[in-house]
Amino acid sequence: MSEKRKDNKGRILRTGESQRKDLIYQYRYTDIRGKRQTIYSSDLKELREKEKTIQKQLDDGIDYAAGKITVLALLERYISLKQGVRYNTKIGYNFVLNLVKKEDFGYRQIRDIKVSDAQQWIMKLHNDGKGYSTITSVRGVVKPAFQMAYNEDIIRRNPFDFKLMDVVPDDSQGKQRNQVENTPIYYTICP
Repeated sequence: MSEKRKDNKGRILRTGESQRKDLIYQYRYTDIRGKRQTIYSSDLKELREKEKTIQKQLDDGIDYAAGKITVLALLERYISLKQGVRYNTKIGYNFVLNLVKKEDFGYRQIRDIKVSDAQQWIMKLHNDGKGYSTITSVRGVVKPAFQMAYNEDIIRRNPFDFKLMDVVPDDSQGKQRNQVENTPIYYTICP
């Protein structure tokens, strides 16, 4: 049986906790990006309060330093909160997630994204051959996810709060098809 780690006062330390030679307590953990992080305190009780806060934020999917969450993690968090949606909506969410996973943009931290970055990414999708309706679908998930982060004071502004028509042209065939369908058709009745 392994012996439990103790501090200089004989108190048993939890997993991740240790006491340094200068009697400062430290707690090591892995953040949502897989990086090792360490927090320090001169008091064990204070350290454990910090641990609780960190653990709650990790469970909620928020990085310890607010705003360091990636676009992809933000989208996953937003989608996880959408309960009771229709099957086709879930399919659409998965499509957007898979598309964002393939983009470098998905791995950027949300606090670093400006309106111009969002617009450039939308233009990149258009230049990569994505249709207007696809871009509309992507933005239909990304914009409310960023709005959620804005509402929770993680970011100062929603970078996707702009008119899509100002960035990419609506080249969808739907409008042309509707114009043809709305053309009156004349029938000749034979006696």
